[in-house]
Amino acid sequence: MDAAALISGLKQGDTKSLARCISLVENNSGPCEALLFSLQHRPEIPVAGITGPPGAGKSSLVNALTHSFVASGKKVAIIAVDPTSPFNYGSLLGDRLRMSELYLTPGVFIRSMASRGSLGGLAPKIHETIDLIKNAGFDLVLIETVGVGQSEVEIAGIADTTVVVMVPEAGDEVQTMKSGVMEIADIFVVNKADREGADAFAGHLRRLSAQKHTAKWMSPVLLTEAHRNIGAAPLAEAINAHHQLNLSKEKQLDLMAEKTAHLVREALARKVQVHRIRERLSIQMAHPDFNLYRFTREILQDT
Repeated sequence: MDAAALISGLKQGDTKSLARCISLVENNSGPCEALLFSLQHRPEIPVAGITGPPGAGKSSLVNALTHSFVASGKKVAIIAVDPTSPFNYGSLLGDRLRMSELYLTPGVFIRSMASRGSLGGLAPKIHETIDLIKNAGFDLVLIETVGVGQSEVEIAGIADTTVVVMVPEAGDEVQTMKSGVMEIADIFVVNKADREGADAFAGHLRRLSAQKHTAKWMSPVLLTEAHRNIGAAPLAEAINAHHQLNLSKEKQLDLMAEKTAHLVREALARKVQVHRIRERLSIQMAHPDFNLYRFTREILQDT
């Protein structure tokens, strides 16, 4: 299928064309550049990132949340970022079993992507995939990350709204997480709220949240039981409410700057060819005044 046909299918909402476009972009193959150059900027379509430690029930929560959005008439796309297989660098799809019923739900598109070693819990082509989905007629994009730690906060530079999912047992970890993951949350979720200590933990999170509130938004703390579909509707309402406030030019500019920087770094990385660096090093290192940092600057200037 040529680029024009793929672009036409994509913009008509054909999910097969969308899936094909994502594959081409992921692999930098075929007419991927033409596809990307054809895309419109669609900031009005919200992107919500669902993140949190492994075992917090993120997949089950995304499942329940998607059903809530679909019930309100929205078309939802899910990007599920999975750990990478050490054998073929594809995604390990174990968590996707919890979303199996969504594959047959009208108005839902699911794409699993491999993290491929990304420390932020995201996939290398996440920006491009989001833009392709936005141009395919979806009303909302949900991103589920692999799981987070203190330094793994890339999702905040991509999503309009970041939802941090935790469980009651995480109470003792909050103080160590406070300077990292706690800072990125627009919405807190205490999942598995039927467990002991959920209310007390939620109260603690609310006190922490009060320290970072702004004049327009104070991060709510919501209790859910995703496996029983309890609490998904209030979470959907909170995501909608936050996005309505989040359309400020400053926020959009911040997200676009992060996105542009990511794309520039990726483009520069593709131009850096190790074998050519090695050839130049074989000559330069013979000089008694060789300096790695001056050499690196020369490589950057020539790139």
